[in-house]
Amino acid sequence: MASPAERYAAARRRTEESRTQLAQFASTLGFDLDGFQLQACQALEAGRGVLVAAPTGAGKTVVGEFAVHLALRTGRKAFYTTPIKALSNQKYAELAERHGTASVGLLTGDNSVNGEAPVVVMTTEVLRNMLYAGSPLLDGLGYVVMDEVHYLADRSRGAVWEEVIIHLPSDVLVASLSATVSNAEEFGAWLDTVRGDTEVVVSEHRPVPLWQHLLVGTELYDLFTDPAGDPLEGDEGSLVPGAIVNPELVAMSRQQLRSDRLAAGPGRGRGRGRGPVRSRPGGGRYAAGPPGGRTPSRAQVLEVLDAAGLLPAITFIFSRAGCDAAVGQCVAWGLRLTTPEEGRTIRAVAEERCAEIPSSDLAVLGYWEWLDGLERGLAAHHAGLLPVFKETVEHLFAAGLVKAVFATETLALGVNMPARSVVLERLVKWNGQTHVDVTPGEYTQLTGRAGRRGIDVEGHAVVLWSAGTDPEAVAGLASRRTFPLRSSFRPTYNMAVNLVEQVGRDRARDILETSFAQFQADRAVVGQAQQIRDQQRALDGYRQAMTCHLGDFAEYFALRQRVGEREKELSRAGAAQRRAEARTSVRRLSTGDVVRLPGGRREVFGVVLDLVDGKGFDGPSPRVLSQDRQVRTISAHDFTAAVEPVTRVKVPKAFNWRSPQARRDLASSLRNALARVGGGDLPPRRRSASAGTDDTVLADLREQLRSHPCHGCSEREEHARWAVREEKLARDTRALQRSIEGRTGTIARTFDRVCDLLAELGYLSPDGTAVTDPGRTLRRINAETDLLVAQCLRHGAWAGLGAADLAAAVSTLVHESRRDEGSGPERIPRRAEDAIDTTVRLWSDLTDREEHHKVPVTREPDAGLAWAVHRWASGHRLDAVLREADLAAGDFVRRCKQLVDLLDQIAAASVDPLVRSAARDAVDLVRRGVVAHTSLT
Repeated sequence: MASPAERYAAARRRTEESRTQLAQFASTLGFDLDGFQLQACQALEAGRGVLVAAPTGAGKTVVGEFAVHLALRTGRKAFYTTPIKALSNQKYAELAERHGTASVGLLTGDNSVNGEAPVVVMTTEVLRNMLYAGSPLLDGLGYVVMDEVHYLADRSRGAVWEEVIIHLPSDVLVASLSATVSNAEEFGAWLDTVRGDTEVVVSEHRPVPLWQHLLVGTELYDLFTDPAGDPLEGDEGSLVPGAIVNPELVAMSRQQLRSDRLAAGPGRGRGRGRGPVRSRPGGGRYAAGPPGGRTPSRAQVLEVLDAAGLLPAITFIFSRAGCDAAVGQCVAWGLRLTTPEEGRTIRAVAEERCAEIPSSDLAVLGYWEWLDGLERGLAAHHAGLLPVFKETVEHLFAAGLVKAVFATETLALGVNMPARSVVLERLVKWNGQTHVDVTPGEYTQLTGRAGRRGIDVEGHAVVLWSAGTDPEAVAGLASRRTFPLRSSFRPTYNMAVNLVEQVGRDRARDILETSFAQFQADRAVVGQAQQIRDQQRALDGYRQAMTCHLGDFAEYFALRQRVGEREKELSRAGAAQRRAEARTSVRRLSTGDVVRLPGGRREVFGVVLDLVDGKGFDGPSPRVLSQDRQVRTISAHDFTAAVEPVTRVKVPKAFNWRSPQARRDLASSLRNALARVGGGDLPPRRRSASAGTDDTVLADLREQLRSHPCHGCSEREEHARWAVREEKLARDTRALQRSIEGRTGTIARTFDRVCDLLAELGYLSPDGTAVTDPGRTLRRINAETDLLVAQCLRHGAWAGLGAADLAAAVSTLVHESRRDEGSGPERIPRRAEDAIDTTVRLWSDLTDREEHHKVPVTREPDAGLAWAVHRWASGHRLDAVLREADLAAGDFVRRCKQLVDLLDQIAAASVDPLVRSAARDAVDLVRRGVVAHTSLT
């Protein structure tokens, strides 16, 4: 029992805490703060920055909202930054409802609402641009919340987060909110270095427990069990002592493996059962149960989840087309997950939100099909959707009206859309180049959507069983937390001119050396340096072990290596000569020549039928008929030596090698001809002499080797084994040293190369220390192709164009065709053709210079959108534009929004009044109809 003094001290502490800003803030929430939330908020109130890393749905944003509370109570400003405009819009609505619209503003590029308010929500790019421009809105800034800060790993946009963190005034406290990452301490250490005292708060506890399942047929199995067979929570189940993967699932996996092996053997395809079959409610039959049964349809999966009370659910499908098809399949199945009343509410919400879309555009946008799915409680969610459609889906799903969403993985990193269950159809995805396995970090991100705090007592992650599913591998994904944050920071042209203008080149180099990218590189160097020290100690031991009492064994071993290298060199030269002889001899072959055919254990001969065009540089390739009537095409690559005809056979002029009878007759003639020259007793192929037989250099090296004192050592081969190990470890150590040299100062070296290129092009002074007038134009262009835009403006590539033609030309710098859009001929507006050609020529020249300076190459202009943009800017109907462009409506609108943003920058940056005027007019022409009535997510 506490003493009176202890009780008095506790009472005083409670009284003091009740007077804190945190206590006042907590009293308005209606729920108790979790431990990690308390820790982070206390650090902010104590004047320290924070990094909060916690699972999706854990309540990280409470910390950001407390930073806003502190700003309002202390008379300072707070900026709340998000990675995408949809999140900014969502957070603005929440904060405006809490603090009033007079106190909260919004800046996203599309929207500018009350930008001088004490609390402003914005995208991270907007804050970066304000920092470079020295905006007066930064005056009085006290707190910056960086929501979803793990976006700094994004390859295309991640550098923006680091720029903001580095360039914010030192007296601004930063609250960084991140998903669970495995190197939060490393990221926190960097923040501590560049921002001062920063507290790292990590929580891996999910407020809503997550259960992991495999859906086999239509049976739902728990992934983890205890030894008694009772299920365990997935996010902690694997950590419970004695926890195991469900033995039933392991047995199924082994059964499937045995079945697959049997199916691959003799009698393939026989005796393959489909397992038990059940009737679904409402008629029809489908597989249920063991592997080997048919995978359930998407509608059947939702029926299983609905019956188990696991809706609403998000099904992740790594394909836009797959998401749309899934909704169509469920509608065709007749699935309906809503009541009539819910359907009416959904229709009313959708009609209200889409009221500004011109009625003439509704059909081409797929509005009626989309609305039909919505009323049934079904929807797709991906980047190709019209933004207003996507926002409506998000709203209805959050309200519990839409029960099932089929989404691409971008949803896992986007807006707040938690569900009771998450379904993964496959654990393999396309990464833009190849199919790859989902990583543990990606699995954690995707399944993190399962379980709604304050609504669900538990969340559920469901993986569909398919051929090759390994439950133990799934358990590994579910139990590992390996999502390291890796910097994607690199100096850009716009960044370089802004830094040089603001702080000078030398100071800019110092600033860039403080980036997280360099911090990580330097930390890796520490580990590599220690590895080098360890390897050098091992090398000393190896050298001791290879010491020979007769002489210098290192010298002897070097001679052995030189002998081996010379032998390989001569062998390669001999092989090259033989290949050249083979190419020459194959070219000399003519119809009727009989030659030995390569490959196989027995001697096979063939007669040359004709010559077919070959690929590469080997010229025509002979088509031959073998003794066993097989027709094949041979080339010089098939032979290791020159080809000599052994005899000839007359081939009929009208010979048809596709005719079995003709092949049989000619094969008979071939066998008769071979019999006349000895049949199977032809002399064997001649073996070429050894490559080193007459080589004086090799002979001299061998003589030196034999005369070396160590050659006569009785332990020579034992010493040689240690020498081999020493040579390999020394090679590895040299590679590590080169790696260290390459890592140290990498960001500064890249910055120097960028500045050298900018000086060469005249955007910086010849010595690269001052920004020129063209460089000041470049400062105002924030785009992936910033330098190419500046080059086009500077060289008049777009001079004299009308608004629609300018929009078409500039679209080549924002559009990037998707892999599945095909590669048909591009249609280009006639009056914009010269401008686009000039743009491409400037790009070609720029990339040559970039390659010379060893900096990342600017991507090629893409004219795939030019015709569609020109038609749209010329006033044509949306249905005609989309039909000709073969584009999804959402993709077209998003590209148009990006185009409007770049045209705005061009209107502000160009020194040509006609280009400025055309750009402003183009903005008005493009931003019309459905483009004007949707926000950009």
